[in-house]
Amino acid sequence: METAASLSGPQQSLSGPQQRPQSGMQQSAVRLSDCIQLMQADLVHANPTPENLGHPVSDVLMYDPLDHWSSVDDRIILAVGCTYGSPDFDQLLHRAANSNAAAVIVKAHGAKMEQLRAAAVGYSLSVLVAPDTADWTRLVALARASVMGAAADSVSGVRLGDLYAFANAAASITNGAASIVDPLGRIIGYSTLPGQPIDELRRITTLTLEETTPPAFDQDFKIVYASPGAVLVPAPDDGMARLALAVRAGGELLGSIWIIDPGEENRAAALNALDRMAPLAGLHMLHARSASDFGERRNADLLRTLMDDTPHASFAAAQLGLDTANGLAVAAFSIVRPETGSLESVRDIHRLLHLVTTVCNVQFGTSHSALIGSVVYALLPCNETAPRAAHGRIIQDIEAYSHTISSFPVIATVGGIAHEIEDVPRSRSEAIQTLHYLLNLQSREGKAGGGKATGKGNVQGVALYEDFQIPLNLLKIGEFIEENGLGGEDGIARIQARDAEQQTDYLDTLRAYLASNGNISAMAAQLHVHNNTVRYRVTRLAEDFNLDLADPQKRLWLWLRLTTLDLAST
Repeated sequence: METAASLSGPQQSLSGPQQRPQSGMQQSAVRLSDCIQLMQADLVHANPTPENLGHPVSDVLMYDPLDHWSSVDDRIILAVGCTYGSPDFDQLLHRAANSNAAAVIVKAHGAKMEQLRAAAVGYSLSVLVAPDTADWTRLVALARASVMGAAADSVSGVRLGDLYAFANAAASITNGAASIVDPLGRIIGYSTLPGQPIDELRRITTLTLEETTPPAFDQDFKIVYASPGAVLVPAPDDGMARLALAVRAGGELLGSIWIIDPGEENRAAALNALDRMAPLAGLHMLHARSASDFGERRNADLLRTLMDDTPHASFAAAQLGLDTANGLAVAAFSIVRPETGSLESVRDIHRLLHLVTTVCNVQFGTSHSALIGSVVYALLPCNETAPRAAHGRIIQDIEAYSHTISSFPVIATVGGIAHEIEDVPRSRSEAIQTLHYLLNLQSREGKAGGGKATGKGNVQGVALYEDFQIPLNLLKIGEFIEENGLGGEDGIARIQARDAEQQTDYLDTLRAYLASNGNISAMAAQLHVHNNTVRYRVTRLAEDFNLDLADPQKRLWLWLRLTTLDLAST
């Protein structure tokens, strides 16, 4: 197959033959230098000679020293688990050089560049050194996409990962307005060429940046995903037909491209052009996703440093460009789900991150938020005259909007104000303590109702730390008692043992006694028993467990132990 013309701007055309490559046909004119440029994966070439850089590339191979050695002619080999100086490393380079491999990608893992360069020169082989932190799975996908993308087209004039520029190029080539959609149904790029017709569906999705129906529930998306190439999707009611293509890299679905049907006269050429764009589209989408992932990871790393690593917190604050003059507060958000780790739960938590980011941007004109573990964090400024009122409003807004991203309830909390950078960890700890407390209340309500928590009951889903500061402080006291063994074999422990052994209700009786300040009638009403029964139980409590209920200090200790135990069990 001849190399097509470049995508150099919104008015490009794909020239050259329109046929597709036959199965098994070796693709020509793909050089190692082309693949390295397209990968953009921070690779360092240890032996960059004109011969090495001009070596043809046909495919990518993950190396396993235990596998049977197959043909690696013109392939890029990823040396997973091989380190400089090991027998596997030397054997790989020897076999790769003798089998005419295009290159070997390795990680240094402590080896010096001079050592890797000497090994590459010794074998007259291209050795590409990847960062130790690089993800092998991503490198495989990028390498394969770069081989296919270089064979299909070049990308001069369209920056890799710029999906809006790529959508403009696709719209120009196919003569139809283009939209690029990720697997979750988010619009991650769309064309803006003037004069191309669109319908109401296209208008709505580009305004909301989201499909009206998630791909998992849309029959048209399922048809497109199941098709090996570009297909025609019939027009919906009062709408226009589409040409659509599923985009994959290494078998992974990256998303899809949708083109407004340019009409019967241009349809065949547009479908053919879409098919030919598939490898290049995959490369663009991989780079766009990597850039997005990098931004999210960077925010998460900086926020984690700010909240956990006090010696480096000032550096993280400077990197984030934080205005700390009036203080900050850490907000924490979580979704109450019966299961975690599923595709749906991952989707929901990422949607929550985007919701938090959007609302914070609207409210404060800036947003510092990140997903860390299964919790979304946001830094809230304190620029208003009543910052806690503003913090309360923003978490209420996010909780109110949360039904648009998940059918499960959202818990939203804010820690106390950190007036200094060094106080941010405390604010984060307070937000998490409040979050866990509300999550436990939600769980308790769900169990009491005989099913999962729905968030529709009386348990609130948003709170500032001060709203629950007293029970949270009591929980800390309870933890201190437990950690230091202060409970021991006191009256509470002995009463618990008796109740468990003989199915008695002495602990409930003591709880009622302390709550009602010893008022027999109030106790009887609370326990639903006769006054004489209450008097008998109180007498037994005092005698059997040697409790002096007239001593205020002993009553305080008993109340503290009972209260902290009850709070810990929520």
